[in-house]
Amino acid sequence: MFQHMFTSMNEMLDGIVELYPEATDQERLIYNEQVCELKKLSDAFIEHWLQFEEKVSDFNDLFSEQGVTSQETDEVILHLAPQAALQTTTPLELKSTAVPCNESDLIIPDDVADKIKTGQGYYNLFMFSRAATLFHEVVSIAPECNLARLFLGMSQMHMQNWNEAQRNFQLLIVLSDFPKWLALGYNALGCIQAVHMNMAQAEKLFNKAYEVYPAFTDSLNNLKSCQGTPGQLSLYFGSTELCCL
Repeated sequence: MFQHMFTSMNEMLDGIVELYPEATDQERLIYNEQVCELKKLSDAFIEHWLQFEEKVSDFNDLFSEQGVTSQETDEVILHLAPQAALQTTTPLELKSTAVPCNESDLIIPDDVADKIKTGQGYYNLFMFSRAATLFHEVVSIAPECNLARLFLGMSQMHMQNWNEAQRNFQLLIVLSDFPKWLALGYNALGCIQAVHMNMAQAEKLFNKAYEVYPAFTDSLNNLKSCQGTPGQLSLYFGSTELCCL
């Protein structure tokens, strides 16, 4: 999971580095904000890691005082390793075999379930502004709820709020390990780049979407559109894929 997260963060930063020299002043402000968001994620990870290290140290001190040897302490830590390894490798296996989401992928925190249901209702009625408001509230309460972030990004796409949509899809591909959601995120980011006429970057993102989930054909259609006749750009950002969620 962490390897995927930092790989995605590095890919995003590489894309910004590539586009930054030719960017306008307004675009550079956006890129600066995106780099700040990436830095915040990195800082948050480091802070949690340090807290964990402190707890491990406290654990060792506690058992050392009770006469437990370092060998016994190591055995306790190693006993947790197989479970941790399973949690880390399973999402990567899912991504490599392009397995679609199932019900277990869509776990929703109880305290935001009603808001998500109402937001989905507004979304299906094409009331995207109201849907976005509710999904924004959900991710403020439960930032780990990728389903809400996916709907929030799509709602923003419908309203052509490109900057907000981009920010949410960038966070989605960092926080999620599920192939279909990653494909939706990369594809939407590709559409945003295409809207801004950054075709080379758009094509890379559409290719990435197809790579992680080949069953999602919108990314290939968008890639062909970018490579087609100028002035005939037709983009599909995957909104219809949400009808089954």
